[in-house]
Amino acid sequence: MNTGTLSAKGWVVIPQELRERYGLKKGDKVHIIDYGGVIAIVPVSKSPLDAAAGMLKGNTSLVQALLQSRKEDLSKGK
Repeated sequence: MNTGTLSAKGWVVIPQELRERYGLKKGDKVHIIDYGGVIAIVPVSKSPLDAAAGMLKGNTSLVQALLQSRKEDLSKGK
């Protein structure tokens, strides 16, 4: 378990292992979330578009798959 220490100013140092694992660098923003007894530190996505890029990667075009599905439905009378 990684442990940090709270300073007099309220600063907490995130252990190096976790900074490296999550790619946190000086100046990065984080959300501090209170889950009712549990505090979570969540990295802020630098760009939602960049974070979503590649989520649907694959060898099949989704448009082509949808068109093919529509053709099959039409041929079955749906």
